[in-house]
Amino acid sequence: MAKIQANSTGTRTIEVTEQHLVTLDKYQLLRDLVDSHGYVDEEVLDKLKMNIRSLLESENGRDKDLLDLCLDVVYNSNMKAFGLQQLFQHYMEWKNNAD
Repeated sequence: MAKIQANSTGTRTIEVTEQHLVTLDKYQLLRDLVDSHGYVDEEVLDKLKMNIRSLLESENGRDKDLLDLCLDVVYNSNMKAFGLQQLFQHYMEWKNNAD
C-alpha cells in the first residue's frame, strides 16, 4: 500500500493499494485520459469519473475491485486534480516496475 499526496501542501493523502493499480490497469482507466496539452485538471478528473460511472452501469459494474477503486480513490473526498496527477505518476512507476 502506498499513500499519494492529494494536495500541494501534503496535508492530505489517499491510500492506494496494489489492487487499485491492477484495477486501473485492467480497465485502462488512465489511458487517453489527458488531452494533448498534458495538464491534469478538474475536467480530467470529471472525465475519469464519467468513464467509471459508465463502467459501473454496464455488466462490468459488478466488479468489486472497480467499486473499491471508486470508493477508496477516485471518489475520495480528498481527490482533486493534484491527487489525480500523483495517481498518474504512481501508476506509471508501478507499471514500469512491473514490466
